[in-house]
Amino acid sequence: MRAKTRSADFRVQLKGVEVPMKVFLERRSDCRYAVARRRLILRVPHHYGPEDTVREIGLMLRWAEQMVERHPHLMQRFAWREYRDGDTLVVGERRYTLQVVEEDRQTQVARLKGSTIALRLCRNAEPSERAKTIRKLLSRVVARDFRPEIEQRVHDLNRRTVNRPIRTICLKYNTSNWGSCSACGNINLSTRLLFAPRPVQDYVILHELVHLVEPNHSERFWAVVAQYMPDFERCKQWLRQHGEKCDF
Repeated sequence: MRAKTRSADFRVQLKGVEVPMKVFLERRSDCRYAVARRRLILRVPHHYGPEDTVREIGLMLRWAEQMVERHPHLMQRFAWREYRDGDTLVVGERRYTLQVVEEDRQTQVARLKGSTIALRLCRNAEPSERAKTIRKLLSRVVARDFRPEIEQRVHDLNRRTVNRPIRTICLKYNTSNWGSCSACGNINLSTRLLFAPRPVQDYVILHELVHLVEPNHSERFWAVVAQYMPDFERCKQWLRQHGEKCDF
């Protein structure tokens, strides 16, 4: 019988900064370390006990310290923006004024009123959780504002390229990828993409549309992408160099 994957969340110190770590216990024979967006990820064999896991966490932290010494920009993945009342959020060519109110409340909400995003937050929320919640709230509001434009662009690009049926188009906050496409024609795009230049957005949209024709990243897949966007490599390079800065 296949062992069930388990996971646990921790907060650790890396170079004096508190960062989240997620530990997965899964069916594997070795350990795997990764510096992901917003957290460290440790994967260990499912038979590891508490002492083995704690030891591996220590080893991973030493590895992570060496990684950020060689690549200091990695620490940017754990930084979060502080939003205050009156701040301006710029997404593409749109500018939003933030109205931030902290209250004694259990839920946190955000609403768009004209060009103002009104945030009503829990007064006693832990700083990192507060930042995480704000990112999701802002993403949700901005997604609704941009959705008609993005849907139109996806349909227009589809008609000019692969011309395949599209079932749904969804904008949501996603840090693991820029977009995805299901076999039944559901196109998902990360709201982080809204911070990228328009040609880069078009590349990601085209990338997902081509998956309606070629599901895998085969040579034929990239040939179809190049057919409709010969300079797509420049867009890929932009995402590699600047993608970490595209966030709320």
